[in-house]
Amino acid sequence: MTVTSPRLGVVFRPQLPPEQLRPFVTSAQAAGLDDVWLWEDCFLEGGLTASVAALAWTESVRVGLGLMPVPFRNPAIAAMELATVARLFPGRFVPAAGHGVLDWMAQVGARAESPMTLLREWVSAVRALLQGETVTTSGTYVNLSEVALDWPPSSVPPLLVGARKPRTIALAGELADGLVLDAGITPDGVRAAVAQAAAPRPHEVIVYLPVAGSAEELAEAVRGYGAAGATTVVLQPADTALEIDPLISLAAETRAKLG
Repeated sequence: MTVTSPRLGVVFRPQLPPEQLRPFVTSAQAAGLDDVWLWEDCFLEGGLTASVAALAWTESVRVGLGLMPVPFRNPAIAAMELATVARLFPGRFVPAAGHGVLDWMAQVGARAESPMTLLREWVSAVRALLQGETVTTSGTYVNLSEVALDWPPSSVPPLLVGARKPRTIALAGELADGLVLDAGITPDGVRAAVAQAAAPRPHEVIVYLPVAGSAEELAEAVRGYGAAGATTVVLQPADTALEIDPLISLAAETRAKLG
């Protein structure tokens, strides 16, 4: 069986100052990469604002936001923002949501007693709103009364879930359009996650791959993750001080090796 190579992207780590985002994304596009992914780690850079800027500065590269901590955002506001970005840049934006680092959520007074319940209610509501539905729901955390978007996206973006443990992976398979997995996961771990998700529809599977070794070694690793079920592999610099040019050059060499 022939395995199609996954999409190849790079991550702009938020330890880099925001003013370096523009040369990063334009260089990634010029290098022929498929994706640029952004993080919303506390308390560094806003993921949605950075996504809009990255999309505006490029024409072809896809921008992923992996991920938004759901305790930070009311689902109606989140759906409004995601729909706006999707309408401005159809087919080029892939948002992901997750529990957030629980210590950070506690730090801002937003830690939920049941993160799983919050994530389930939030993803269900946001996906329905993005699909143009009128949503009324009364949950533990999400309460909406006849809420509908005036400008739902004509091309609905996939909403992914960042997942690490089996229950969250299963939730991603049940409710979301894909999952974002931790860096450092092995191909066998990806296979296990895909099996745990048991998604009833086509699913995106995003894997972060720490950069180490040559382009040949990275290309071989990317193929291995693709064979395990990853649809996108995102190269992640292990060193937060890594300069833009060496990372983009290595990613471009890796892309060339993949063919």
